[in-house]
Amino acid sequence: MKTLTVIGAGISGLTCAIYAQRAGFKTTILEKAGGPGGVSTSWKRKGYTFEGGIHWLIGSRPGLPLHDVWTDTGALGTNNPVFYKDPVYTLIDGDTVLELPRSAKKMQKVLGTFSPRDKAALAVLRFHIWCFTFFHTPILDLGGLKVRHPRRFSLPEFLKMGPAVLLTPYLMSISAGRYIKRFRNPHVRRLLETVVDPKINALSLIYTLSTFDDGDGGYPEGGSLRMSRNMADTFTALGGQIRYHTPAIGVRETPEGICVLTENGSIASDAVVISSDARTAIDKLFPEPLETRWARRLRSKLRTAQCMFVAIGVRADLSGFPRCMQIVLERYCDTFEGSYMSEWMPWHFNANAPIRFRPGIFFTGQRTAFSGGLPVAAETGRRTAQILCKSFGMVF
Repeated sequence: MKTLTVIGAGISGLTCAIYAQRAGFKTTILEKAGGPGGVSTSWKRKGYTFEGGIHWLIGSRPGLPLHDVWTDTGALGTNNPVFYKDPVYTLIDGDTVLELPRSAKKMQKVLGTFSPRDKAALAVLRFHIWCFTFFHTPILDLGGLKVRHPRRFSLPEFLKMGPAVLLTPYLMSISAGRYIKRFRNPHVRRLLETVVDPKINALSLIYTLSTFDDGDGGYPEGGSLRMSRNMADTFTALGGQIRYHTPAIGVRETPEGICVLTENGSIASDAVVISSDARTAIDKLFPEPLETRWARRLRSKLRTAQCMFVAIGVRADLSGFPRCMQIVLERYCDTFEGSYMSEWMPWHFNANAPIRFRPGIFFTGQRTAFSGGLPVAAETGRRTAQILCKSFGMVF
C-alpha cells in the first residue's frame, strides 16, 4: 500500500486526503492546530459560535458539480442543512434602509424603485447576471486516469456558458469599484460594495450576484466548524489518521522516501502533499528557499487579500434587526501576509505553485489556482488526488 502524508487539515488538504484514502493510499494528515479547517474555521465562546470562514458556500445547491464534491467528502450532510439568507445584505444609514435581495429580478425592482435614475444601470447589471446563469465550476477528470465514477461535461452544457465566456474579458479588465461607479445613488453604490472588495475585478462581483440569483451561495448550519469536522470524520472513518498539534517544519527527499520533519521526529512516505500555504512553504519547508522559475514568480506576482474578523456576542433580542449587518475591519491569520486567499485584481493573474512539483512532492490549495475561496480549495484538493492516482498507477 502506498503511503501519503498531507501537510495541513484545511479544506483542500482534507479533500485530497479523503479521495486519496478512498483510492487506496494509507494517508496521514499533519495539522499544527488542535482541529480541522485551516483558515476556514469557526469557534465557540460562552455559548456563541463565531464564524471566521464561510460567508456563503458556492456549491451548496444540489445539482451543481461542486455540490457533489461537498457530499463526496461529507462536508454537507444531514447535520448541517443549508440556510439561504434573503436579503443578502441590508444597508442602514439613518432612516434609510435598503435591501439587496438574492433574486436579480427583485433586486432590479427594489433598487430601481429606490433610485429611478439608476434604472438603466440596473438593467445592464441584471443582464450581466443573466449571462452567468448557466456558468458553474466544472469538476472534470484528469485525462488518462482510471476513474470509478467518471464525470461528464457535455457540449450543450459548455455552450450554455457562452454568454459568460464572452463577457468575462470585459469584467476582468475593470475593478468592481469602477463597475459600481456607474450607479448614481450613493446608497446603491455602498450596498453593492458590500458584496465583494471594490479593488478586485468586476467578474467576482457579477459571479457572486449570479450565484445568489441561481439559488446557490447558502450558509451550512454550524458553519465552518461543523463542515470541516464532517470532513475530518469522513476521513478517519475511511481509516485515515490526523495528527493534531503536529506542525511540519521541513520536507526532505531521502532514499527511504519523502520525509516530513516534525518536532517529534520525521515521517517517511511515498508522497507528500503540501496543503499549507505554498507561498510560505517555498521559503520554509525545504533545505533552501526554492528558486525555481515558478517560485520566483510566486514571490513577485502574488497579490494577497487580508482581513481581520471581529465577532461580538450580544445577549439581547435582535429579532427586529436584519440578519446580516457588516462592519468592514481586518483579520490576521497564520498564512503569508495574513491572507486568506489570493486577490484577483483587474487583468492580474497571480503566479501559482504547480500541483506536481517533483516525483513524490505535490502542492494543493489556494496558491495552486486563482483566485481562492472554498471552491478552489475543494477543486484543487480533488485534482491533486487524481494526479497522485495517475502518478502511482491507481484507480481514482
